[in-house]
Amino acid sequence: MEIGARLKEAREEKNISLDSLQETTKIQKRYLVAIEEGNLQILPGKFYARAFIKEYANAVGLDPNELLEEYKEEVPKTEDESEVQYSRMQRTKKEGSSEKNNSILSFLPTIIVVLLVIGIFFAAWYFIQLTISDDETDSPEEQNDNEFIINNPEEDTDDNGDADQSEEDGTDETDEETDEETDEESNEEEPETELSIDDEETSGTNSTFDLNDAGDEVALTLESSGNTWLDIENADGESLYSGMFSEEESPMDLDVSDEESVYLNIGNAADLSISFNDVELEYPIDPVQNVVQRIWVNINN
Repeated sequence: MEIGARLKEAREEKNISLDSLQETTKIQKRYLVAIEEGNLQILPGKFYARAFIKEYANAVGLDPNELLEEYKEEVPKTEDESEVQYSRMQRTKKEGSSEKNNSILSFLPTIIVVLLVIGIFFAAWYFIQLTISDDETDSPEEQNDNEFIINNPEEDTDDNGDADQSEEDGTDETDEETDEETDEESNEEEPETELSIDDEETSGTNSTFDLNDAGDEVALTLESSGNTWLDIENADGESLYSGMFSEEESPMDLDVSDEESVYLNIGNAADLSISFNDVELEYPIDPVQNVVQRIWVNINN
């Protein structure tokens, strides 16, 4: 008996219809029929064949591992001759954050001392300038022995008043310029993260996106409202996640700050929500009509 016939027999013994099985496993009915008829070549990929058979077996009460072992010659194998398992789950940011915090704390005393020295220097310079200004105002002008100068108290008063007014005006203008510079600096906004589709590299169910102005830290967030097969790899082909992703695991965050690009192979796109740094990715084609989608995201810092 072939593996498809074995699964079909178990399904019929439990009185489970194909429609009910589709609802339980989230696998399209045409794929379930293909498994029962032994047409495994029409499934999306080798690892999908193994994953779908395991889901089918669980739904009809069979042990998937024993079943795959019994029919190992019939079931297609993946490139490494074993089903891809979890290789890298959520990468925590604690180590990176702790290293950054430690480096900042180590420099903090030095920064404080430098700021204090600069503050003392400017305070001393300010008081020296103030003293020099007072000395110049109070010191009498040098006079020739043969000259007689008659001071008019009213003129002195007017001159001093004008000088004080000029100093006040100069201070006000300086303050206004400083305020304007501060306002301009505060109005400068950091560039926002943008997720755009590359139309030239997008064809059918294969889509390419560019994540621009991503920043130093990039978080990939995944949320599922059901069950979906999910395979995530980086630019070097290393697996970041592989397996059946369920609603119970949601939301899941992956740290992809060190990656140049991310590849997502999705088996049930209608139930899966994807976002990078809280910017949601919109599927370029209808995920209900095309549940299997392959997406590349190029990360540009």
